[in-house]
Amino acid sequence: MSPSLRSLTARLLVVPLLAALWLLALPGGAGAVRIKDIASFGGVRDNQLVGYGLVVGLGGTGDKKDSTFTMSSMVNLLERMGVAVDQAKLKPKNVAAVMVTTRMPISAKPGTRLDVTVSSMGDATSLQGGVLLITPLKGVDGKVYSLAQGPLALGGFSVEGQAARAQKNVTTVGTIPGGAIVERGIPFQFNSQDTLTLHMSSADFSTTMQVVERLNRVMGGSYAKAQDASTVALDVPPAYRGNLVPLMASIENIEVTPDGPAKVVVDEKTGTVVLGRDVRISRVAVAHGSLQVTVQEGMDVSQPGPFSQGQTVATPRTDINVREENRRLMLMEGATLQELVDGLNAIGATPRDLVSILRAMKTAGALHADLEVI
Repeated sequence: MSPSLRSLTARLLVVPLLAALWLLALPGGAGAVRIKDIASFGGVRDNQLVGYGLVVGLGGTGDKKDSTFTMSSMVNLLERMGVAVDQAKLKPKNVAAVMVTTRMPISAKPGTRLDVTVSSMGDATSLQGGVLLITPLKGVDGKVYSLAQGPLALGGFSVEGQAARAQKNVTTVGTIPGGAIVERGIPFQFNSQDTLTLHMSSADFSTTMQVVERLNRVMGGSYAKAQDASTVALDVPPAYRGNLVPLMASIENIEVTPDGPAKVVVDEKTGTVVLGRDVRISRVAVAHGSLQVTVQEGMDVSQPGPFSQGQTVATPRTDINVREENRRLMLMEGATLQELVDGLNAIGATPRDLVSILRAMKTAGALHADLEVI
């Protein structure tokens, strides 16, 4: 077969498969979500970079002389530039030592610009108006992958005098949009892969098998298989080898209906209760009320009658009030989440009351869901 004929055959094979993938990616039923929202492709990730630098040009809001690392950094910087300085005479009030962080995508190539976050390390009160000097950003392997420099942008301000201070948001953290330039790319041969790996956001066998079945159905073969509850391995069809972007773009838009265990999440600090749609309860009777006892101490003054030769004395007084809320015993059988909510509302349960009620129902074996307290 000639090269041109083989190329034409490959294109003819790709077109039906792409059409089937996009057809399967059309909006599904209620509760359906895209694969890209519940999974990620193996190897397609960001890499964290970090560096130490100096911000200059601050209006007296920089580090104090007690920040020895700032002083040492200033001395080293000036000496590298051929300026001899006496550390004892330096005043770093317009300079702040900072940590610079960014995330570098796996596909970033030399020349790509990245946004960076600049955070104060010392006792600087504000980074407003500062400029970051050139700072190497390194990965966990110790290699420099990017260089950052530029003026900071803050989302707040800080103004103070001798007796008052006004501040909005945090002024010791700023950003530099596009402030880092990638100097070294991460070696990753994307299109040379023969297999792809999907990492599910949550480990659930039902959801993972849905993804496997949908992929195999549209590709017309056993290309996908589940390695465990959160990992799907996919063999790249021959028509897509060396050209994975169209395949991945189609796969990530396929819709599935995620499944998972029934769960009730309770935040005791705020009284927030979140119930999943699959929460069920067995037939159970619930009564919830509160007994309120108020004890109030006071003093009464006993005043003698006129010309009785008596003395004025103070006598203690105690008032006790007891109030008990009259709550009815309600019979609840929640086949659905709506029936459960209606039953709890019928006994006048507040969000904070739900914490105690749900715990008691779980102990009684009537709540069929995982109860998670955060």
